[in-house]
Order: sequence, then structure tokens, then C-alpha cells
Amino acid sequence: MTGDRSHCCTQHAAGSGPATGEDAQAAITPSSTPILRRWSSLIGGTFHMGSAGIGFVEDGEGPVRLVTLSRFAIACHAVSNLQFGDFVRATGYTTDAERYGWSFVFDGLLPEETRAARTTRVQETPWWVPVTRAYWAQPEGPASSILDRLDHPVVHVSWNDAQAYCRWSGTRMPTEAEWEMAARGGLDRATYPWGDELKPGGEHRCNIWQGNFPDLNTLDDGYFGTAPVHSFVPNGYGLHNVAGNVWEWCEDYFSPSYHRLTPSRDPLNREPAPNRSMRGGSFLCHESYCNRYRVAARSSNTPDSASSNIGFRVVRAEPPRDPA
Repeated sequence: MTGDRSHCCTQHAAGSGPATGEDAQAAITPSSTPILRRWSSLIGGTFHMGSAGIGFVEDGEGPVRLVTLSRFAIACHAVSNLQFGDFVRATGYTTDAERYGWSFVFDGLLPEETRAARTTRVQETPWWVPVTRAYWAQPEGPASSILDRLDHPVVHVSWNDAQAYCRWSGTRMPTEAEWEMAARGGLDRATYPWGDELKPGGEHRCNIWQGNFPDLNTLDDGYFGTAPVHSFVPNGYGLHNVAGNVWEWCEDYFSPSYHRLTPSRDPLNREPAPNRSMRGGSFLCHESYCNRYRVAARSSNTPDSASSNIGFRVVRAEPPRDPA
């Protein structure tokens, strides 16, 4: 699919407002069923990165090239609400969305009366609603809570927030190349983490939009918003939800010329740019307008942006050595 760059999947932050950070501590309570982080085995070597002639031209998905990576280990699932809550409790950290006093929420997640009352919308993408005091611990605003979805991916986290979590946890965000190699799960040049067919044998393998966006979601995959971080069959490296569910921040600055500018060995775009890279698509992606749930697909956002479909996963900062 080609065409103009679409902003239907994520929305940029648009300013700041009063701080509302004190709610986070009150919203989180320890769980008797912790979601333990699981790691992939050490991944590395050479693989075909990128795609040709499928996505949006402006995204710069190609040309396809051979990329070689040093070994790394990546989390098998995105950072969950419970895990991010541990970070907030330990540090008192205030997210960008809390400091701004609002964040973007997909209007289909809001109660009917709340949707009807919202007159401020993004003209090009009216399904995005700026909701006062929406942030990671109350994803749809003050009347919502994460207490019934502690095993869901944390959302409303900016790149800055993800970076702060990484510093605290002794991890880091993956580079785009690391993310794509891990998402491919050992398959060469496949479209999705499990192969080239979206629904092999009619089985749903990811959380994306079914039906007609944004008016009707048939829920064929079982989810309207986010799904638990360990949902669906993992790929060949044991990773869950690298297609759909939530966008995942990467370390790189975003450039449409990424594949032409970065080296073939351990590429990382360090050239400062307004946006940081994101990978994986989200529960709002649909083939009719945004087929960015493919493993080679790319997108970006400003590092202070947050919304109800942006999260992240982490990489070990120093993978352990193999036993002698």
C-alpha cells in the first residue's frame, strides 16, 4: 500500500497544561500476581531488514538490505502497567502526559456521554480526543483505572518516559534494527512475525482493528482496546504482540532515509531529528489505511508525545555472557 503519510495510528502532543502527577501513586496497588519479565535467548547475526513497495513511501521502509547485529536479549512482552507502576512507586516519576495535564485517547474507548461532550478534536483525525487528566494510570481519564488491566501494556508513555524507566531498570530501548530482527522471529523476509499470511488457518495472531475503521470493530480477535502483554501465540523468539496492540518506542531518531544513512553493522540513527522511531502498529491499525503492523513497517512521533496506543518494550543493557 502506498500513499500520503497517515497519522491515524498515533497523534502528536500539542502543548502543555497543569500538572496532575499525584494521582499515579494513589491509582497503583501491589499485585499478588506479578507479571514477570521474560527474556528472549541471545539474538544476533545477519538478517534481511526492510521491505520494498508495500508501505507508505514517506516511511522509508527500504531498500531491503543485509544488516548484522551484535547479540542482545529483548523482553518477550511490552512493559506492563504493573511493571511501570513499580517504577513510579519507587521513584515518584511524573510522566509527560501528567505534566501536560492531558493526553490523546481514542474516542471509541470513551463512554458515550464523554464522547458527546468533547468538542475539541484533531480535524484530520477526529477519532483522537484530548482528554484532561488522561495518563498511564487512568488511560481514559479520571473515571478510568488500570486495576483491572495490570497485565496490559502501559500506554500514554512518551519516549522520554520510556527512557526514564530504562535508566531505573538497567535496561534500554531497542534500536530499530534490533526490534525488527527480534520481531521477525528467525523468519527471512516474512511479512509478519509468523509468516506471510495475516490469519494462518483463520487464526488471529495479533490485536488489530477488524471491520470498518473507525466506526465498527467486529472484535474478531477478541479485543477492542489493548490486550494483555502475553496474548496470542509468540513468534520464533518467544516475543508476544510485536504486531498490533501498542506502538513500541525505539532508540533511534526517525529518518525516512534510515536505510540509506545508517551502517549495515549495528545501525542506530543518532542524527538529531524532531521525531523518534516507533515500531509494531497498534490495536487501531487496519489494512484499509494503515498496514503498519508488518515487521518492516516504521512510524514516528515527537519524544514528548503520548496516547492510548503507545507503549514500549526493553532490551538488556548488558546481556549475560554464555556459560563457559
